[in-house]
This record gives sequence, C-alpha cells and structure tokens, in this order.
Amino acid sequence: MFSTLQRMFAAAIFVAAWFATPASAQETMRIRGTIEKVDGAVYVVKNRDGAEVKLTVTDPQLYVAIVKSTMADIKPGQFVGATGMTQPDGSQKAIEVHIFPESMRGTGEGHYDWDLRPNTKMTNANVEQTVGGVDGPVLTVKYKDGEKKVMVTPETQVVTYVIGDKADLKPGIKIFVGAAKKAADGTWQTPRVTYGKDGLTPPM
Repeated sequence: MFSTLQRMFAAAIFVAAWFATPASAQETMRIRGTIEKVDGAVYVVKNRDGAEVKLTVTDPQLYVAIVKSTMADIKPGQFVGATGMTQPDGSQKAIEVHIFPESMRGTGEGHYDWDLRPNTKMTNANVEQTVGGVDGPVLTVKYKDGEKKVMVTPETQVVTYVIGDKADLKPGIKIFVGAAKKAADGTWQTPRVTYGKDGLTPPM
C-alpha cells in the first residue's frame, strides 16, 4: 500500500512536469508516436510526423497509463484537463478531457497554447458546474486566473490516469512524452512515459 501511494505521488509530479514545461525546439520535444521496436534500453518510436525517434528512459523511471473514462465520471469539484478549440463566444470545444486523480490536483493549472492541433488550447482547472447543451454537456471550469466553458461532444475522448508498467511498452503501443531532451548522440531521453492501454492513443 505504501509503495502504491509513493508511486501515485511520483506520478503526480511527473504529469505536472509534462504540462508545466513548454516544449523548446532547441532543447526538448513532445513525442506522440507508436513504438516500432525495443532495442535493449532504446525504444524506437515512429513519431506522428513520420520521423523515427530513438528514446531512452532515465532513472528514476516512471510509467503512467491512459485508460478510457466517460462523461459520467466527471463531477463538480474534480480537477480535469481539456484540449480544445476556441469558439467564437470564447468557449472551448473539447477534443479530449482527461480526469486527474485527486493526488494530481493543480497539475499544470491554467489556460494556455497547446500543440495537439493548430490553434488548440489546454485548460487544466476545477469543475465548477456541469449543464446540458445542444451538442452535449458543458463544463464550467475555474483556474487561478479565470474560468472557461468547455463543450463536451460525442466525439470528445474522455480518459483518466492509472499507474503503468514498463512491461506494457511493446511494439504497437502508442506513447506520449511531454518534454524529451536531446542527448549528444542524437537520441532523446525522458524519465517518464505515458502510454495508452488496450489500444488507446493518449489523446493529449
């Protein structure tokens, strides 16, 4: 039990680092891709742009899995993150919503530019209210500098985090790394990897 709690605390720190650290083209890179093969300690990943990336996981290693969830699991008072497209009225149409465990409350709090698609924003905030809308539920979320309305449509992916396992990282698994650092030999390094369970692609 104590070990599990330690790992959950570590996961909170690791996910916070993903969202708090901007990706710099010179020093770091976000990786969204599929593991093509495992060569010893090196994961050969096909990035979403088609480029091959060689990735190693540095100590202390941490693995977090993304699993499916539903809108029914989102309640007022929970801390969530959403990637969305800004609408004419200033609201966000959610591409994905990820539910943070309570241990991760405050992770990357705020509303800022994101690179999932052109002109997307990330909003990590507390759910204040959920109401019905024409196209689906609308979440009113509040963060330290403001609040947003987030529209959740039938196409919106809803996921949550669970503790992962290195053994799950096999060819075909889709991963996300928030800020891999380039090593002198041209490989990329990270102490933490998130990946999709049961064929899921991390949607953020």
